[in-house]
Amino acid sequence: MFERLLDAAGGAVVYVHGTGGIGKSSLLHQYAWLGERHERQVVRFDAAGCGQSADSVEAGLAHAADVAKLLLLIDGADRLAPLDRWLREEFLVRLPGDAIVVLAGRNRPALGWRTDPGWRSLLHQVPLRELDAGESRELLHRRGLPGTAAESALAFARGHPLALALAAELGPNLPDRPGVPDAPLRELLGVLLDTVPTPLHRAALEASSQVLVTTEPLLAALIGEAGLFGWLRDLPIVEYTGRGVRPHDLVRDLLAAELRWRDPAAVARLRRRAREFYLPRLDGGEPVLFDLAYLHRDSPLLGPFLSCVTPGAETLGDLAITPMRAGEWPALRTLLVRHEGEASAALADRWAAPETVSVVRDGTDATAPAIGFMLVLWLERLDPAARAADPATAAAWRCVAAPGPALYLRCWLDGEHYQAVSPAQTRMIFQLVRLFLSTPGLTYTFLPVADPQFWASAGQYIDLHRLPAADFEIGGRRYGMYAHDWHAVPPAAWLQRLAEREPTAWAVQQPAPGMSPAPGVQRLDDAAFAAAVRDALRELGRPDRLAENPLAAGAAAPDGDRGAALERSVRNAAAVLRESARDRRAYRALHHTYLQPAGTQQRAAELLDLPISTYRRHLAEGIARLTALLRRADGGTIGK
Repeated sequence: MFERLLDAAGGAVVYVHGTGGIGKSSLLHQYAWLGERHERQVVRFDAAGCGQSADSVEAGLAHAADVAKLLLLIDGADRLAPLDRWLREEFLVRLPGDAIVVLAGRNRPALGWRTDPGWRSLLHQVPLRELDAGESRELLHRRGLPGTAAESALAFARGHPLALALAAELGPNLPDRPGVPDAPLRELLGVLLDTVPTPLHRAALEASSQVLVTTEPLLAALIGEAGLFGWLRDLPIVEYTGRGVRPHDLVRDLLAAELRWRDPAAVARLRRRAREFYLPRLDGGEPVLFDLAYLHRDSPLLGPFLSCVTPGAETLGDLAITPMRAGEWPALRTLLVRHEGEASAALADRWAAPETVSVVRDGTDATAPAIGFMLVLWLERLDPAARAADPATAAAWRCVAAPGPALYLRCWLDGEHYQAVSPAQTRMIFQLVRLFLSTPGLTYTFLPVADPQFWASAGQYIDLHRLPAADFEIGGRRYGMYAHDWHAVPPAAWLQRLAEREPTAWAVQQPAPGMSPAPGVQRLDDAAFAAAVRDALRELGRPDRLAENPLAAGAAAPDGDRGAALERSVRNAAAVLRESARDRRAYRALHHTYLQPAGTQQRAAELLDLPISTYRRHLAEGIARLTALLRRADGGTIGK
């Protein structure tokens, strides 16, 4: 485009705009090189180096007024915003008619450029956006960053050119996610933010990094000032959504990491205010549930289940959940047979109806393709004979001890991933939570799963407890049951309990108020403590077995929850490793071996693209670092 303008006889105005570090100045250098090749007289002007008066700008540009075949490059054009009208109506009209003027700034051109008939015909906008995945890989390849390190860089930089260049420079030392911000990350954040007018403006930006989307009323609740919403909305680093605004993902990560390191109490305060803002609005439906869930995104236990709720993951918003259409059950039944077999599908046949089956669709209307479904029953409404004939409902009914609505998730699956973490699975969970909170007099919730161990940590976190008495077997396959007693913990208390579990990812979990280690716990020597940590890693996901671990004897929890408390401490300590650049390789080995096991050490080494000997060395480092963190955190007994 620019070369065509250079070849043309007339003049033009090119307006380059984009966020800090996106490549505006680099593009201006390229324009200068092209201009010189086309025998243009190139004049460069950096608006940052002059004042904001017309006299100072005119003095800086005086030598350009009489240059033939002029190419005028003005960087930092945002600083000339107070002079925009003067620039258009008084200065630029004095330049030769064939002059090409290039302005580069963070904001798009002012309205006058776009509406004035004279300038509109000469204006060419060049918005610079992030690189796509292919372009990002090419940049990293040219900078010599290989394989798995390049994938980490892609996840970190999200297509931002300066961030990609920084990631290539850091190489293997790049953290999985920003933790304590070292000098390069602080410099990157400074480039992205440039200047923020006042501490209150900075507070507004930091507040927006803690929530899923920001609206004017929410901003007022977070910082006590709604008047800055217009300023926040118009920042080049802030994006529009259907429900509000949000910082660019890279900016959000860097802001959140810097605030978490600098002022963890502020993070806790902002999230508490956000929660208090959301709770009275829960009748607004699932969007508010998404907002609440986002406050738990740092949880080592719940975070993986919420990955598709994060701002960069648009998948969840593209999914709809609607009643099953007439004639749709055979197709859904095929998915059930694929994952659970004919015997399970035959039992589900008797329950399948539009009022019991909700379908997750790849699109926002009722005709979109089905990618998963769930079948929800109310146990107290079922025909007693039919309820007794199904092993699943019969086992759960024997555990119902109080009259009233009892919700049973008879079957649920993602067509491709079954019950593994996926956007469809998360979409169904949110639908269930709506039922939890909107059903008057709800007594019990029953959630059967094919892999109880996989769900142990998340179930404990959201207060769904294993109920082996309601386990059942169909077609030679055993299903485990998780349940919640709403009489014991009603919805309001449940929400408060979740609020108390919002994680502090910057520290190993400390005892809750009123909790203390069990009396008489003896301090383990170093060898015994290390052995107990290794045993705990092998038993993650099994709270009953973890409760027998010597470390659980000192856990800051009631006796019945000591296994779960020990697991939280181990996972939160692992999260500290995840935040440390120097522990990145060790954390990954731990992650694929114990936190989200690959199955075998050979498979874990393959996932990490490492020789088995190197993988085992990293794993040993990870276990040693984890042990040291736990030892230092509690002085020998977890939670002390």
